[in-house]
Amino acid sequence: MLPLPIRNKVASLLQSVSPMRLDSFNSYLPNKLRVPQLGDKVHKAASILCSESILDLYTKVSSDFDQPDQFVIGSKLPLTVFSDITSHPKFDNKVELMMALDSVCYLPDGILTKVDRAGMAVSIETRIPMLDHTVFEFSWTLPFELKLNKSSSKWCLREVLYKYVPKELIDRPKMGFSVPIDSWLRGPLKEWAENLLDEKRLEVEGFFNVALTRGLWEDHISGRYNRQNKLWSILMFQCWYDSIK
Repeated sequence: MLPLPIRNKVASLLQSVSPMRLDSFNSYLPNKLRVPQLGDKVHKAASILCSESILDLYTKVSSDFDQPDQFVIGSKLPLTVFSDITSHPKFDNKVELMMALDSVCYLPDGILTKVDRAGMAVSIETRIPMLDHTVFEFSWTLPFELKLNKSSSKWCLREVLYKYVPKELIDRPKMGFSVPIDSWLRGPLKEWAENLLDEKRLEVEGFFNVALTRGLWEDHISGRYNRQNKLWSILMFQCWYDSIK
């Protein structure tokens, strides 16, 4: 609701405080008010504040790289269902548009792929009951206010669960199972990563913008910023490229 120039100034103010300093402030808060990785989340929120459109906002929320073509030399982003506006379903409600894009991008290409691979790796047949096609189709017929009501997500589902499950088990923060890549890259994986991101190697291979890539790495190992997501994508490419040489 705020004009873009005001949002840009607020974002600049937030980004002027390092994530490390924000994390140290976090330690003074009561346990129930502490936010994991507060500094990184504040900086992510600052970049989102500068969004010029709903699609721009969605891209910044969903992607680790705002402009990946700046990192990959000579690259040009192809049009996909994610980036091609003409292919988007028509919704008056922009939040439902983002839900639809999640359904065709983030779900099949992201978390469902990871769940399937993790399950198959240990011979477990996973099932996603909420994505049964009858449930999925029914959910799209529901009015929007039954999905997001007074800032409560999955509102109608929560109301059903409240009848059978104690509220304290439902209304609590998510408990993820991510691995500490940020600290690993500064510790046991530092030498491995440094070899893959060696400046001369990057120049010879010619895939990545050397200055930007080295800047990410130096930012990260200094501890000033957490660049794990961008770095991990580049490192995985480097590992793959090593395997096919």
